[in-house]
Amino acid sequence: MTVHSPMPQSQPDAPVTAIQRRGLMLVLSSPSGAGKTTISKALLRQDGGIAMSVSVTTRPPRPGEVDGRDYHFIERAQFLTMVRNGELLEHARVFDNDYGTPRGPVEKTLADGKDVLFDIDWQGTQQLRQNARADLVSIFVLPPSVAELERRLRGRGQDSDDVVRGRMAKAGLEMSHWPEYDYIIVNSVLEASVGSVKAILAAERLKRERQVGLADFVNGLRGEE
Repeated sequence: MTVHSPMPQSQPDAPVTAIQRRGLMLVLSSPSGAGKTTISKALLRQDGGIAMSVSVTTRPPRPGEVDGRDYHFIERAQFLTMVRNGELLEHARVFDNDYGTPRGPVEKTLADGKDVLFDIDWQGTQQLRQNARADLVSIFVLPPSVAELERRLRGRGQDSDDVVRGRMAKAGLEMSHWPEYDYIIVNSVLEASVGSVKAILAAERLKRERQVGLADFVNGLRGEE
């Protein structure tokens, strides 16, 4: 029996040039209680390529929230100074409290090729669209029903009956802005909703315009200078 030595396997050529990626801003919005924060936390656990944007807010911390991790809790005078100085990418007043996104950390993260996740409302999303449309991917999360939305709000055990009623009264206005978003998810089953967000993120990361140096890479493949 003749034994033939295997032919040496050729090694793949080194890439002609590296393709870097500019990060994107992924916005999740929903009426309070529909699940955007729960989806956000699951996404952050499962995807190391995205970081949460830590907003500044004038509201007091809720039980379990940590300053600098969940929000930067500041006084309203400091918030207004940041607005005047153009230090916020977006800001809004919600339920008698102010929220805003610091500009510097977000711009650095995008330039480094990492994505930034935003848990903000429709007002903030409108401002991001005006200021940075090319970097923005927006998702609106709807509850499966009004009854389920109220059940989730009451199940959190964080708000009084008056606050819950106020949030329910405002939910209709918030949901009326759904046509302004790129994608819509009905959050019936959490795992399925998280999977949908991950699929959207994967597709958006591959968009041609977000792959910096792609033209040079393709030209190298074609043997062009």
